[in-house]
Amino acid sequence: MRIFLTGSSGFVGGVILDRLVAQSVESYALHRTDVICIPDGVTKLLGDLTDLSDIKNASVGSDVYSDQSTVDPAFVLDMALANSDVVIHAAARAHIMKDEVAEPLAEYRRLNVEGTINLAQQAAIAGVQRFIFISSIKVNGEQTPLDQPFMADDAPAPHGAYGISKWEAEEGLKQLATETGMEVVIIRPPLVYGAGVKGNLASMIKLVTKGVPLPLGAVHNQRSLVAVDNLVDLIITCIDHPAAANQVFLVSDGHDLSTTNLLRGVASAMGKSSRLLPVPSFILMLAGTLLGKKEVTQRLLGSLQVDITKTRNLLDWEPPISVSEGLKRCFTKR
Repeated sequence: MRIFLTGSSGFVGGVILDRLVAQSVESYALHRTDVICIPDGVTKLLGDLTDLSDIKNASVGSDVYSDQSTVDPAFVLDMALANSDVVIHAAARAHIMKDEVAEPLAEYRRLNVEGTINLAQQAAIAGVQRFIFISSIKVNGEQTPLDQPFMADDAPAPHGAYGISKWEAEEGLKQLATETGMEVVIIRPPLVYGAGVKGNLASMIKLVTKGVPLPLGAVHNQRSLVAVDNLVDLIITCIDHPAAANQVFLVSDGHDLSTTNLLRGVASAMGKSSRLLPVPSFILMLAGTLLGKKEVTQRLLGSLQVDITKTRNLLDWEPPISVSEGLKRCFTKR
C-alpha cells in the first residue's frame, strides 16, 4: 500500500504523515516549499496544486526520477500517482476569519476546487484506487438548533466562500467517481483541535493561560469538536475499509461541549482554574453586535452538532481518545 498525501506540512496533514511513517506505510508527500523536513521512507515532491505540470522530486534515490535536468516535471507526478494506491488530499486554502483578498470565493475555488479536481483527474488517469478528501462541516452549514445535529446525508447548505468551495469540490469528485470508477471518500470535520491549533480556539487558550476572566460562564450551547488524533484515526481507517467507498462521513469526538465546558476543560488540561463569569448569553450577543463582532459571538454562543452514527456503524469506528485526553494533547509536542 502506497499513499500520496497533500498538505503534510499542515496541522492535520502533519499528523497523518506521522501515522503513516509510524506504520511504515510508503508515502509521497507533496509540498509547496523545500523547507519541510521529511522522515525516512517518504518521497518529497515539490509543487503547487494549482500547477500540476511543474512537480519536482526533492528526494534523492527514490523510485521517482531524481535527476530533474532530464525529466519532464509532469512525468514526476504521473509516476508518483501511478505508484500510489490511495490519495489523501488534506491541502486546502483554509477558512480565514478576516479575508482581505478582493474576491475570496475565487481564491478558495482556485485551490479548493480547481486544484482538487485537477489532482483527482490525474489520480484517476494513473489508476489510483481511492481518493480521500478532507472537506468541512461548513458544507452542511454554520449552526444547528440545539440537539438537532447535522447528519452525513443531509442536503448541503454551504456557508461562506470556504464552505461553498468545499461543497463544489465534493460535487466535482462525486461526478469524477461516477465517470472513472475511482472511489471517493469525503470526510467533513467540525473544529479540529490539538497541539498547534490556530484560530479562535488558540485565542481562547491564550486567555485561559493568562488567567483572564472571561464572561462565558453561562453559555448552554452544544458544539461538536474533533481531536486531530481522532480525525486522523478515521482517515487512516478509510484508506482500505471496503465500506468507506463513495461515502460521506461526519466525524467528532462523540461528546459535545458547551463553550463554558470547553473552557473549563482547557483550564483543567493545563492544571489551572477557569475564571468564567456567568454573563447571560443575550447580553453577550447584544454586546457582540454593538462591537461589530456578531459573527464571532454567534460562534461562541451558537450550537453546531454532528451525528456520527453513520461513521460508527458503517466503519465500526469509535473515536480512540476522549475529549479530556484530546485537550491535554493540545499542550504536548507531536
